[in-house]
Amino acid sequence: MSTAPKNNDSLPRLGFLGLGWIGQQRLQALLADEACRVVAVADPCEAVQTRARELVPGAALAGTLDELLQHELDGVVIATPSALHAQQALQVLERGLAVFCQKPLARTEAENAAIVEAARQADRLLGVDLSYRHTEAMRRIRNAVVEGELGALHAVDLVFHNAYGPDKGWARDLALAGGGCAIDLGIHLVDLALWTLGFPAVERVTSRLYAGGKPLAAGSDTVEDYAVAELHLATGAVVRIACSWNVSTGRDAVIEAHFHGARGGAAMSNVNGSFFDFAAARFEGTRRIALAEPPDAWGGRAIGDWARRLAAGARYENTIESIVQVASVLDRIYGR
Repeated sequence: MSTAPKNNDSLPRLGFLGLGWIGQQRLQALLADEACRVVAVADPCEAVQTRARELVPGAALAGTLDELLQHELDGVVIATPSALHAQQALQVLERGLAVFCQKPLARTEAENAAIVEAARQADRLLGVDLSYRHTEAMRRIRNAVVEGELGALHAVDLVFHNAYGPDKGWARDLALAGGGCAIDLGIHLVDLALWTLGFPAVERVTSRLYAGGKPLAAGSDTVEDYAVAELHLATGAVVRIACSWNVSTGRDAVIEAHFHGARGGAAMSNVNGSFFDFAAARFEGTRRIALAEPPDAWGGRAIGDWARRLAAGARYENTIESIVQVASVLDRIYGR
């Protein structure tokens, strides 16, 4: 944790747009990390504004992005419904401010590419909350892959099955959300696989989407609650993903990532159905070598890292361009 005081004038001045559950979690993580000054919060809900007064009593309150941008800011954290992300991120970047956005950054490859290009043109730091990269479990597995401990990888299997589903109507509206469980949960799986493997080219994608147990026809306006996909990489490796909402698994969630190499394997898995506790291990035949165990306070690491880089003067970083490849894979999963 930084030793700088919260009111240090050298810290970046941030505005928060949207303060629902995830927005509150990320706000509290930043405050605990003392990585920024939250000077303004915008949310149209009066109850949320009341909560904001409790969390950051010194921050100004606003109802809209336009009102938020009237304040002197260095960056904006966007935690609003997915359909709003693209327009809001572009508006903030065009004002010359840095952006940290909840996933998905946008609904399609074209929208993602436009935002990344706007960040490049503005020379401003752009971050996306792909938080599972920051679990200690996945960090250890990626290190093992990068250092060659598993040998050449030929297969990756990832799943994210959620016993629950979104309770907001927009999340089940194709036009607003951009899709169902694949863009909501599968985005993490696609990102984790490609990030761990160094973002190789994806040569072919096949997929099948379901709603209520029935296959969806191409071009359907119904969002999927179950998705399976197979990605064939230029390296020769194959990635298989499956994700779902409201699945019956006898626990809250099943979140796993298995990596199979010529000299061994490794896996990350959630513990006892938890959404927050993860373990990782490396495998050599029947031998299991523990890599990480809970507890691990990973939820705020992505936004904390972005805020610290912003405080250090970071501007546009081309590593964000990988989000366009992830969005391209999702488009191909959806057949668009």
